[in-house]
Amino acid sequence: MSSLRRKSREYALQMLFQWDMGKQDPAKIEAGFWKNAKAQESTRKFANELFESAAARTGELDPIISQHAQNWRIERMAAIDRAILRLALCEIRNTSTPSKVIINEALELAKKFSTEEAAPFINGVLDAATKSTSEKSPAAPPEGI
Repeated sequence: MSSLRRKSREYALQMLFQWDMGKQDPAKIEAGFWKNAKAQESTRKFANELFESAAARTGELDPIISQHAQNWRIERMAAIDRAILRLALCEIRNTSTPSKVIINEALELAKKFSTEEAAPFINGVLDAATKSTSEKSPAAPPEGI
């Protein structure tokens, strides 16, 4: 199951990256994307949910990312890193999947699609954002080092 979810996250990331570059309608991006990508129905469904949710919530996600990406303006970040952060943060805030799992998946995406420096940067931003979110909601216990 987890490999299908990983594939869904990869597909969602690719669609979100494409959306960020051209700001096309998400439905149009999905239609074009699935003409070329083959996946099981459950993988497609989860990928579309992640992509649509992250694209729709960019306005609320970007300030959180900016707040925790010290000395980095969101528009100056690599587009792929911005997409990974949006996708992961959206999933952390809107699903029951443990944040630790989502952060690990985001790091795997960074290693696969971005530069060597991306994973530590993404880890730092997501870790800080998760800690500030968990301070507001008691659902996640604080993590030890």
